[in-house]
Amino acid sequence: MRPEDCRTILRLLRWASDYFKTHQIEQPRSTAEILLGHTLGLARADLYVQYDRPLQPEELSRFKIFIKRRIQREPVAYIIGEKGFWSLDLKVTGDVLIPRPETEILVETALSLIPPEPGDRPFRILDLGTGSGAIVLALAKERPGHKYIGVDISQKAIDIARSNAQNHKLKDSIAFLCGSWFQPLSPQKASFDVIVANPPYVGRKELEALSPEISEYEPLLALDGGSDGLDALRIIITEAPEYINRGGWVLLEIGYGQRVVVEQLFLESDAYSDISTVRDYNGIDRVIRAKVRTGQKF
Repeated sequence: MRPEDCRTILRLLRWASDYFKTHQIEQPRSTAEILLGHTLGLARADLYVQYDRPLQPEELSRFKIFIKRRIQREPVAYIIGEKGFWSLDLKVTGDVLIPRPETEILVETALSLIPPEPGDRPFRILDLGTGSGAIVLALAKERPGHKYIGVDISQKAIDIARSNAQNHKLKDSIAFLCGSWFQPLSPQKASFDVIVANPPYVGRKELEALSPEISEYEPLLALDGGSDGLDALRIIITEAPEYINRGGWVLLEIGYGQRVVVEQLFLESDAYSDISTVRDYNGIDRVIRAKVRTGQKF
């Protein structure tokens, strides 16, 4: 059966879901709902309210294009141009990593360290490798009044983060800088209370085993952590004490099986204390946090 033979919403959903199944696309029904809802400008629930609505020829043509892109393993988030994270709908393109639910653990951990009210001395928070701005935007929304900076090596990523900040009325709360890790900052002027990062932590050999949705579409810069996946983590752990107040915190998202070696990197630097790990919703060690004991005085 062709999609042209299934013109109503419900029949098209059934057809697209079956078609995705035959091509081993994960979550075929929800994928069909998201793409058809995007085609028609409808929420997923409204598709079932209007289940007998026929599609116009141009709508059907647009839906077929989205289906073809998904069959080619392009992620749904890139097809529709947005991804939900925390309580935010964020613009995403192939220039930024698609925000993952497990990264919300990093946000939750940071929120536990940032005062709800800024008081006399607002905290200064740095988000390294900000990408779409997901982490720093979530923090700025939940903890207004503090000072936030997002850094990314990609100017295209910075542009997307700024657009997301403007869309969520947070552009005056966050400064975005383009550069590699701490490069755009001056140690003499940068004294942060919390540094967060979801750096690239996939090893080169592991990159080859990633699904096509990731390896063929998401930016390599945001994934490639070097031969052992630890290149960016080493840089951040080594250099962070120059940019953070004594008693401030460094929070890093890590990959599966990296906890022991990353904890060792913190210990070997001799600049940190109170090193601990937070697990994600699947029980996997996901965030390592450590207090800086040799940083700047505030």
